[in-house]
Amino acid sequence: MKIQVVFYSMYGHIHRMAQAVAQGVASVEGAEASLWRVPELVPDKALEASGAKAAQAAFADVPIIAPAQLAEADAIIFGTPTRFGNMAAQMRNFLDQTGKLWLAGSLIGKVGSVFASSATQHGGQESTILSFHTTLLHQGMIIVGLPYSEQRQMTISEISGGSPYGASTIAGPDGSRLPSENELAMARFQGRHVAEITAALTRGRSAMV
Repeated sequence: MKIQVVFYSMYGHIHRMAQAVAQGVASVEGAEASLWRVPELVPDKALEASGAKAAQAAFADVPIIAPAQLAEADAIIFGTPTRFGNMAAQMRNFLDQTGKLWLAGSLIGKVGSVFASSATQHGGQESTILSFHTTLLHQGMIIVGLPYSEQRQMTISEISGGSPYGASTIAGPDGSRLPSENELAMARFQGRHVAEITAALTRGRSAMV
């Protein structure tokens, strides 16, 4: 059972969340997690000036995925930072190249899930995930979120991301806040939850053959 964790990260927050998601996937017997990133669109000069180039060096060894490779997975968990309440342009550009997969129905019946980050508590992490779901539905995917059995999303004793739509982290206005243990735990839960549902679907389909 192959589960891809496909992300875009500018300063490393989503990369850290992606690692936690992959750990959750790997905790389920028979589940194989693989980390992938989508291509960067920002020119190197601009990345260097913003400090993003140095931050991205930490995950430069994560392979870049081609749209066609999505068809190889049983489930795909996407991660993106928020840009004005929507996914980052890098992720949108990548998804816009999956037309051939849509025409062939290649992603129909596969599990899809989303996690995100935003600069502030109310900076669009929920709308980013919800708007991402529209693309997954057009591809015929089965959407899995973060159920309330993961009670860490109800934490009010500290600032924390997380909602029924998916795990998330809050980076802070200057990007200095790294994912908290509460947020990483929700990411691990989401990875495990997706893997368990994918395993159940896989068993059910095998029984029908």
